[in-house]
Amino acid sequence: MTSRDRVLAALNHREPDRIPIDLSGHRSSGIAAMAYARLREYLGLPKRPVRVYDPLQQLAIVDEDVLQRFRVDTIELGRAFAQEDRYWTDWVLPDGTPCLMPVWAKPERDNGDWVLRSKSRRQVVARMPAKVWYFEQASFPFLEHEDLDRLEAELAECMWTAVASPPGPITAGPQGETVAADAARKLRQQTDRAIIGLFGGNLLEMGQWFYRNDNFFMLLAAEPQQAHRFLDKLMEIHLRNLDVFLRTVAPHIDVILFGDDLGMQTGPQVSPAMYREFFKPRERLLWQTVKQRAPHLKIQLHCCGGVRELLPDLIDAGLDAINPVQINCSGMDPAGLKRDFGSRLAFWGGGCDTRQVLNKGAPAQIREHVRRLKDIWRPGGGFVFQQVHNILADVPPQNVVAMFDAANEG
Repeated sequence: MTSRDRVLAALNHREPDRIPIDLSGHRSSGIAAMAYARLREYLGLPKRPVRVYDPLQQLAIVDEDVLQRFRVDTIELGRAFAQEDRYWTDWVLPDGTPCLMPVWAKPERDNGDWVLRSKSRRQVVARMPAKVWYFEQASFPFLEHEDLDRLEAELAECMWTAVASPPGPITAGPQGETVAADAARKLRQQTDRAIIGLFGGNLLEMGQWFYRNDNFFMLLAAEPQQAHRFLDKLMEIHLRNLDVFLRTVAPHIDVILFGDDLGMQTGPQVSPAMYREFFKPRERLLWQTVKQRAPHLKIQLHCCGGVRELLPDLIDAGLDAINPVQINCSGMDPAGLKRDFGSRLAFWGGGCDTRQVLNKGAPAQIREHVRRLKDIWRPGGGFVFQQVHNILADVPPQNVVAMFDAANEG
């Protein structure tokens, strides 16, 4: 089996020749740049500059030698872009490790903090205080004043939509669609890995990013019609962007990734009833649009937290796979999820607990933990291995090796 065949077999609920492996196939299956630098040294691989793919989370671009070492079966569409040196600039990670940052997202100093500014207003949209490893949101466009007519323009003033990973601005402008299509086609010709295209299409999260979490929850509960107006305006943008995405890159990718963190540690952020009123019809429209126009694509949702109560509706809306399967949250017991939903939903993740085990356990403990989870997830297919979310900066390299070596056994 090729890597692509392996991933697609799993997503079609057939057991492949081995469990497919994802590392850095999307922005929540990656590795922190600081941990990646230590991993390369531990593996005895040649020294090379660490390129920071995701400036906000400071995730590394994982090089081909590491992908091969861990038998990784996935690759993100963004790897087709920003390969030339002119797209990168020197920076230093919080632990002092030199790295390269995308030229369009180089942090600046501001009273001892690192900040990222919007291009139009030069407003601080993200801030990383001293001794902190990641950026946090510093600007909420609708916090003080809502103007739905400016929703699209304000995307440039919101951290999660203003600070882009590659391709970033490379595909902007009148030739952007041609650039995107050509790069996607070239990547397809160069790899037999399953290609994941990150689309986004966030709904609940976009409200939280614009209004701030507390205000958007109050809007949903107390002013539902206004919440619907915001979401309708947002859907106009999403559908227009989805049209371009499908037209340009859909023929060259295998999985389209949407995003919306619907869960918390203790369960869903919204009730099933609220999900059905505000979000399910809109996700259904997005996902059915994909199925109609690009039926070969598998639909994956990045959705953190405990979301067991929402899974029947997500499946009904058209979802094929969910990541990162946060197994330490309420309701997310692997055996129960596999039993109740495994024939209808693929679990892309849940292969190793990153909250207590990967960062704190000994290698032998990690290997046993991964083997036990594999025995639960593997039968009947429907499983792609990744750890629960990103490998964080404090994870020892020997633990990373123990996890992937155990994942690749058998």
